[in-house]
Formats: sequence, structure tokens, C-alpha cells
Amino acid sequence: MNYSFEYIDIILLAMIAGFIFLRLRGILGKKTGFEENISTSFPHDVAPKENEERINAKNFDEDAKKEFLNGAKIAYETIITDFSKGELKKIKSLLDIKIFDQFKNAIKERDSKGLTSDTTFVGISSAEIKNHKETNNMLEVTVDFVSEIISCVRDKEKKIISGDPEKIKKVHDTWKFSRDVRSSNPNWLLVETEV
Repeated sequence: MNYSFEYIDIILLAMIAGFIFLRLRGILGKKTGFEENISTSFPHDVAPKENEERINAKNFDEDAKKEFLNGAKIAYETIITDFSKGELKKIKSLLDIKIFDQFKNAIKERDSKGLTSDTTFVGISSAEIKNHKETNNMLEVTVDFVSEIISCVRDKEKKIISGDPEKIKKVHDTWKFSRDVRSSNPNWLLVETEV
């Protein structure tokens, strides 16, 4: 008779451990494989080698696209995470001035209303280059991202006014990155966002 209680105890402890695991995963997120340092993956502040061909629409081949997408994924996660925290200084070098001002105004408005954003970036399901073109020496690359994010917005009293801190939602974004092909600066800037 005592054995049945031991099995119930084991099952109960396993359920509690599973619940704790799921809560920790929801709060901390999971490793997606894109946690490497953004400065090495999305080139910035590095001068090209002397005889290196500068990138343009014609030589934006499959290897260049793959390298670009790796950096774009890291930039995407970094921008979303830091915007949620209201830390624009860290991502200023990745943003066009127009986008930087839009983000700054959105954070000011959020702060003026006493709202806080809780965001956990779970991972990127897919990232695909929608198109790329060169106009007036500016190479523009548009990327469709599908990501998984846990987010909610809370008011001054910490009451949830939108989102769900327990639910992973799929987010579809289209972002446009741009870079001057004449410049020796290899930085790509986020110039446009569509949700």
C-alpha cells in the first residue's frame, strides 16, 4: 500500500520539475545558435582589405547573401531586445537616423505613460531575403523575418495591458537594410520596418 504513495510522490515531483523548467525557459529563453557577438557577425567599423571588391547588387551572390543573413539575424534579435529594454545607445550604430528617431519617440511615449515592456526573444524561425537592389549607390536588402517572442506590456501598477507573459507568439516582420556601396565602411543600417 505504501508503494502507491511513493509513485504519486514521484509523479508529483516530476510535474513540479517540469513546471519549473517551462517557467525558466519562458523567462530566460532558449539558445537559438545566434548568440555570437554581433560585432563579428554583422560587420562594422572594419575597413575592407586593399584589393577586396566592394559589395554591390551585381556581386551580391549566394555566399554574400548567406553572410548577410547571418549578421541580419543577430542584428534583428539585438535590435528587438534592446528596443524592448529602452537601450538605444547600444544599437545606434545599426539604425538609420530616421529609424533611430522613431524608436526614440516610441520609447519616450511608452515611458511618459508609465508603461514597461517585458520581452523574451525565443528565436528566429526563418529569415529570407525578399529582394535586393541598388539605387543611387545604396544597396538595399529587404528581409522577411519570422520569429518567436514572448512579450507583454505592463502599466505603472505592473498590470498586464497587452500581450501574455506565458505565451509564445509568432511575429512576422519585414525589415530593409541599406549600405553605401562606395563607402569603405561595411556597416549595414536598418532603414525601414514593416510589421
